[in-house]
Amino acid sequence: MNLIKSTGTFSFFTLISRILGYLRDVLIAIYLGSGPIADAFFVAFRIPNTFRRLFSEGTFNAAFVPSYSSEMVLGKNRSQKFANKIFNLLLVSLLLIVLIIEIFMPSFVFIIAPGFSDNSDKLDLTISLTRITFPFLLFVSLSSFFSAILNSHNKFAVASAAPIILNIFLILILFLQSYLNDQLVIYLSYAVTFAGIVQLIFLLFFIRKFYFPIITLNFKIDNKVKLFFKKLLPSIFSSGVTQINILVGTIIASFQASAVSYLYYADRIYQINLAIAGIAIGTVLLPNLSKYIQSRNKKKIDFIQNKALELSLFLSLPATIALLIASEEITSALFGYGSFDDLSVKNSANALFYFALGLPAFSFIKIFSSFLFARHNTKIPFYFSVLSVITNIIISVYFFNKIGFIIIPIATTISSWFNAIMLLMYLTNKKYYLINLKFIKSFLKIVFSTVLTSYIFYNLIKFFSENLTYNSEYKLITIILLVIVTFFIYILISIPTKAFKTSDIKLKY
Repeated sequence: MNLIKSTGTFSFFTLISRILGYLRDVLIAIYLGSGPIADAFFVAFRIPNTFRRLFSEGTFNAAFVPSYSSEMVLGKNRSQKFANKIFNLLLVSLLLIVLIIEIFMPSFVFIIAPGFSDNSDKLDLTISLTRITFPFLLFVSLSSFFSAILNSHNKFAVASAAPIILNIFLILILFLQSYLNDQLVIYLSYAVTFAGIVQLIFLLFFIRKFYFPIITLNFKIDNKVKLFFKKLLPSIFSSGVTQINILVGTIIASFQASAVSYLYYADRIYQINLAIAGIAIGTVLLPNLSKYIQSRNKKKIDFIQNKALELSLFLSLPATIALLIASEEITSALFGYGSFDDLSVKNSANALFYFALGLPAFSFIKIFSSFLFARHNTKIPFYFSVLSVITNIIISVYFFNKIGFIIIPIATTISSWFNAIMLLMYLTNKKYYLINLKFIKSFLKIVFSTVLTSYIFYNLIKFFSENLTYNSEYKLITIILLVIVTFFIYILISIPTKAFKTSDIKLKY
């Protein structure tokens, strides 16, 4: 496997999905803005979408890939039997969960958005929309299972391309807005669930070469299956801790008008980089790292872990600085249209600024957790994640009445750095990962290249400031061109400083 090539493949399709997701959110911002209808839809969409992120963005891989890879070594028949037992247990469990939640949906929505109880119309709409979208959980979870099998065979393209389907369906509905009028949010909600069905069928078509599910209730739950499910819940919580913190933030933000929408749009922007700098790398390195750990190839283990961290830093550090420098300009260029007014831009940009401070930490959590998942250790990341979420809740609840929704991204960032530092300390203490002189040199080269590039980007933003105002017709094309130009400048600076080595592109891991 080539880490950069595989990450590039995964990142390419993920980036396409994020771009389409951006187009989707621009259209939502135009037609729904940041009012009560938007808040209702975002809560209804946030719930299944959070589960999508929890299951599909490397989380399910964390528990499944090491176990499945071990069975693959013993033969195709063993891996088939193991996978089928997991599939059937997932199917039964998910059907029960969906059924129970659908029955008790009013209570469920009240827990997720307690602040909506003061507005009965908003609450009723949220309940109705969530009832429509919630079955998406079943289809996206099974899709994640199929994706994990493909990833185990180092087939990353199809798995990373599948989420594009959701955005395509939502965009199609939004383009029909003039015909749907008041029913737009209803059709958007149905599109979510329907997209989940199509995504599942799409993956099933490609997975047949490696595995085909056989539905049966007559199967034995052996120790290996028990061990998998024992690891699954901790891995979901720990690998998806950033999303859980965002969900916690959504619950608290529901007590302030439009705050849910502000956080949603800010979250959408920084997630683009996180998907590449954290999720993609963590997902790609896990299968091979698991195999090297099983074979006790320490040289390969140290090498791939260092390269994964270097690549994560190389991608996340300049993105962090760029978001800090131009949070308002980027938010305005991406979403500042139609019903999404200047105040909405400023509030969302303010949230984005504080989320950006935590971007490297969000990426480190994904990478460090993968180091432990590859060693079949899901307990430690789980414990640290619980502490992180508790920290987030305490900070958010204590300061919310004092400074409002902005405490939520601040608390998310603080708790994420806390989590990342605890993971690093544990890895170091167990000697699973040790920071060496070579890594420090690479880190300093990345910092130098980032600082120099950031200075250029800051001056470019100032020079083209008139084209980046809220009312400018050219703000989107301007920000896109500036980001592209700055990225190429960053690469050009990084090559002579050796922050980026072209030889790594062909390097096998």
